[in-house]
Amino acid sequence: MIKVLGLALYGPLAASHRYRLSQYVIGLEKVGIQLEIYSLLGDEYLKWRFSGGKIPISNLLLSGLNRFIELSQIYKYDLAILQCELFPFAPGFLEKAFIRKPYIYDFDDAFYLKYRTGRYASAKKLLGNKFDRVISGSTSITAGNHQLVEYASKLNIDTNYLPTVVDTEKYIPNIKSRNSSVFNVGWIGSPSTSIYLNELIEPLSKLAMECSVRLIIIGAKAPIIPNIEVVEIKWSEATEVDLINTFDVGVMPLIDTEWERGKCAFKLIQYLACSVPVIASPVGANKDVVNESCGLFASNSNEWLEAFRILRDNQNLRYEMGSAGREIIIRNYSLEMNLPIFSEIIKKVSYKK
Repeated sequence: MIKVLGLALYGPLAASHRYRLSQYVIGLEKVGIQLEIYSLLGDEYLKWRFSGGKIPISNLLLSGLNRFIELSQIYKYDLAILQCELFPFAPGFLEKAFIRKPYIYDFDDAFYLKYRTGRYASAKKLLGNKFDRVISGSTSITAGNHQLVEYASKLNIDTNYLPTVVDTEKYIPNIKSRNSSVFNVGWIGSPSTSIYLNELIEPLSKLAMECSVRLIIIGAKAPIIPNIEVVEIKWSEATEVDLINTFDVGVMPLIDTEWERGKCAFKLIQYLACSVPVIASPVGANKDVVNESCGLFASNSNEWLEAFRILRDNQNLRYEMGSAGREIIIRNYSLEMNLPIFSEIIKKVSYKK
C-alpha cells in the first residue's frame, strides 16, 4: 500500500479540497493508494471568511501548530501531495524543507500571482517567486488547466494536466426539474467569485423586460439587478446537484486577466454534467470545456443578451446542448476517466523516493 499525505490549504468546504483530493480517496484505495488529507485552514476559517467576520488569531495559531504536528509524522508516508500552499507567507525554500519527502504539487488557480499582484503585492520582493520554488522543487505537478500546465512546465518537466472533475454517478441530469414558465438562469460559486456576476447586470435587466427571468445564485450574494427575480440559496453539498438541475442555463462570466485565465471552468463542468447548457465568457479554460455543441460564448453585454435570447426561445436546443455537454464531461471531466491518470502519477512519484 502506497501511503500519501495530502496537505490541503483549505478544508472540505472548499471545492479544491473536495474535487481535487477527497473525491479520489475511495478510488485510490482500490488500486493500493492510501490518501490521508489534512487541511491547514479548516471549515471554520472558511465560514468566518465568507461571512466577513474577524478570524480569531488563536484559531490561526492552532492551525499552524496542527500543521507542524502533521509534518512531524511525514516519515510514515511514501510521498506528499501539497495543494496550493503549505503555509501562507512562508518562503518556498522553507516549504520544500518542511516536507522532506517526494511531493506532488497540485494547483487549480494561478497561485503564482498571489504575492506578485493584488492584495499581497507588497510581499513581492520576498515572496514573488515563492511558487516557482515550490513547483521546481516538486517531484511532479498536477495542474488544473492548460494555462497552469504551460506555466509550470517551464519550471518542472514532470508537469501533468489533471482537470478538476466531477463524479458523474452523483451529477445526474433531471430534466423534469426544468418545466417552468420562468426562464431560470443559474450560477454556483463562492462569495469571492460573485464579483463576476456584475457582468450580467445589464443583459439580465434587459432580458427581464421581455420575459419572466429568475436568477438562482448558490453560495453567494447577487448584485442588484432591476426587473428580475433573484433567489439566493446557501450552498450545501447535499442539495447542489438538485439545484443545478433547476437551471435552464448555467452561466460563468469572467473578466479577461491572467488570474481568470488560470481558473478551471469548474462551474461549467458542474452544469454540463447535469445536462444544463451554458453561456460563458471566452476566457481561459472556459474555451477548453465549451464548444458550439453544448453552449455559447459572450464577451460583452450585447452578446450575453443575445445568447440568453437564443436559449430562452429554443427549448429543444437547450436539451440538445445539455445532452452534448453531458457526453463531453463523461469523456473528459469525469472522476472515472481521471482517477487512473491521478493514480499513475502517484505511483510514478512513489517509485522515485
